[in-house]
Amino acid sequence: MAGFRERFRGLADRFRRSAPRAPATDARGGPVAASLRGLLDDPTIPGSVREAMAADFRRVETMLDRLEREELHIAVFGRVSAGKSALGNALLGRDAFAVGVLHGTTTEADAARLDEASSAGLVLIDTPGINELGGEAREKLAFEVAEVSDLIVFVADGDLTREERDALRTLAATRRPLLLVLNKADRYSDEEREGLLEQLRQHAAGLVRREDVLAVAARPSAREVIEIDAHEREKRTSEAAPADVLALKTRLLAIAEREGKTLSAINAGLFAGRLTDQVTGRVAATRRDVASGVIRQYCIAKSVAVALNPVPVADLLLAGGLDAAMVVQLGRVYGLPLTRGESGRLVAVITTQLAALMGAVWGVQLVASALKGLSGGLSVVVTAAAQGALGWYATVLIGRAAEHYLITGKSWGEHGAKRAVADIVASLDRDSILREAREEILRLLRK
Repeated sequence: MAGFRERFRGLADRFRRSAPRAPATDARGGPVAASLRGLLDDPTIPGSVREAMAADFRRVETMLDRLEREELHIAVFGRVSAGKSALGNALLGRDAFAVGVLHGTTTEADAARLDEASSAGLVLIDTPGINELGGEAREKLAFEVAEVSDLIVFVADGDLTREERDALRTLAATRRPLLLVLNKADRYSDEEREGLLEQLRQHAAGLVRREDVLAVAARPSAREVIEIDAHEREKRTSEAAPADVLALKTRLLAIAEREGKTLSAINAGLFAGRLTDQVTGRVAATRRDVASGVIRQYCIAKSVAVALNPVPVADLLLAGGLDAAMVVQLGRVYGLPLTRGESGRLVAVITTQLAALMGAVWGVQLVASALKGLSGGLSVVVTAAAQGALGWYATVLIGRAAEHYLITGKSWGEHGAKRAVADIVASLDRDSILREAREEILRLLRK
């Protein structure tokens, strides 16, 4: 998994460093598509992780399909009633998206191919209004759509509100190219329109390029037409005005032609990189859970053996047979098999460091902690439980230290074994572990 993570990050960095207007050369998705296929086919990902993240893997499949079809997906965002759906319809030249006078007409993401740009592979995605009352789930959906889109068109119908400015910053954080569109521009005079566009450019400074702040009129107000009949009488009628979206459509087509493939590859690489991190985290969590179960099994086995046949405290850390077997099992859990000899040497390194940490004073404190809380005198059961608890604690220390060694790729890291083992000892709650051990051992001994 680490290899995939580095590969995706490398690809994303490479695309970000490339000139923004340079034509892409990946005819069928190129190296990013190959990496996506590798992620989908990775045999090391457990079935439980694939099942838990099924929706994300389906999204990767969709992205791979898009890369191979050379599509550019454009998400249209904005406040409720800013005219997002109307703008999409105007760009498409047909009523592909629902338009209504009530808030919340768009309740789930929808998509349609931009017919006039079919050769460029443009696909518009209409989204719910970002500020709809009680629409937290819809807003979440909108940002999820942005995450898998290649470009974002943010629609406003006037100067930006605080909520819109916050949303614009949030969308910019997805690292998608942004276009800011002033819709319903026909409501303003030329002077007012230019003033609004300048205000929008100031609000979007650092987020949207100046040339990407545009004015459109997706559904202009009907215009009055005066006709004079044969008797020179005036007849006033109204007719629908044509949509004015040419500037935006031209800009989108230019972006698709010059940057479309690169944008799709960047988006796919970034998403796959995040997914790989999430998969890696889930695999690691699954392995930690399994490893904890293995360590606990050996804690019980070793502590009961010590309790039934107590050995001096000084020898507890040297009872390496069970510890070596445990380390072999942990190696299998983490996909780094260890031979019996390797596990024995690893246990020896760990116990040497533990013995150095556990001086005479520390040893006395440990014995006191093991006995703490027990009552009824120094009966055989009580002392056996204390001895067993020490064995349990030692097994936990060895198991966690071995985990560290395996997680870091059979390495102690830059600070070495001494520091690693000391950090593990410091991180564990000794008294809590001993208390749990005593209770479990006493329960087992009294069966």
